[in-house]
Amino acid sequence: MDLGLGNVGSVLNMVRRIGGTARLSHDPDAVRTAPRLLLPGVGAFDHGVHALRQRGLFDAVLDAARAGTPLLGLCLGMQLLTRRSEEGVEEGLGLIDAECRRFTLPPGSAARVPHVGWNEPTIVRENPLIAAADAARFYFTHSYHLVCRNQEDVLATAHYGYAFPAVVGAGRVFGVQFHPEKSHRFGMTLFRRFLDLAAA
Repeated sequence: MDLGLGNVGSVLNMVRRIGGTARLSHDPDAVRTAPRLLLPGVGAFDHGVHALRQRGLFDAVLDAARAGTPLLGLCLGMQLLTRRSEEGVEEGLGLIDAECRRFTLPPGSAARVPHVGWNEPTIVRENPLIAAADAARFYFTHSYHLVCRNQEDVLATAHYGYAFPAVVGAGRVFGVQFHPEKSHRFGMTLFRRFLDLAAA
């Protein structure tokens, strides 16, 4: 999907490199009928919600997800799947029962916000996107993280001052807090696995 937020060209290029077919679109009807959906994004939560609504994609994404279309949110796209964020006032898609909170690091921590760099997620629940045997590393850049109401939705965590959800999933809706398109072979493997998911 094209929200006009961030460089989606690298996402398209990586999908094509692994033999997938990817098309950038802001057409609500195309979103509703796509076999799979990628929701990338960089920037502020409210700006992302506004972009979805202005393009008529907010309801289209909800319709597709409710119909069982596999959906993967990337970075801000993952956060838009939630109900709300401390970063703004808009309501998100609500497909993941969670909210986004700014990192509050422990006193004396050498870490700084935003969290930028490579991190290795820890698998907490078997899932179709990432396996413990992968020993995968991904590139993160974010100041906010998810807090899930239902811990069953947390598929993998990463650590930055404390553990936070790095991969979430509910039904056929998934989100990753990192940038797989910037994560080399690990990102390619994740995209390949997502493309292997069939619609319900």
